[in-house]
Amino acid sequence: MLREPEPRDRTAFIELLASPEVHAYLGGPGPRDEIEREMPEMPERWPGSFVVDLDGAMIGQILLRRATGHSRPAAAGKADLGYMFLPRAWGLGYGVEACTAALGWLEDTLPGEPVVLTTQSANAGSMRLAAKLGFTEVERFEAWGAEQWLGIRSPATPSR
Repeated sequence: MLREPEPRDRTAFIELLASPEVHAYLGGPGPRDEIEREMPEMPERWPGSFVVDLDGAMIGQILLRRATGHSRPAAAGKADLGYMFLPRAWGLGYGVEACTAALGWLEDTLPGEPVVLTTQSANAGSMRLAAKLGFTEVERFEAWGAEQWLGIRSPATPSR
């Protein structure tokens, strides 16, 4: 289930942001004590920010936001999909299910909006998820000391 962040998610957000496994392809985790100090009691809420909830507990986060400051021209100004899941939720299909629901929300909110996704090409799990979600490669580029993959998902064509 997708829902807005709540105060009860604070511990899971800290776990997500401090996890070496989660941040293996995201530049490394933040220091846990610093995250705990800086994490507000009430996580920030905004349209396109979703907690992925499984049986009443947060297992991940999905963000859909405008890529206004994206360094790649093909992505600039488009909706950008980002996601992080706790390792215990990996490989069980929750990423596909939750991202599909978030993309459906975006289609209902902004019909016809193309969506971009950037991940390290070495992140096999994220590359598989991008393919399952229908993203196609636009380009590969070097950033943060590694090859990055940029894909785009064109809006669904309404059936007639």
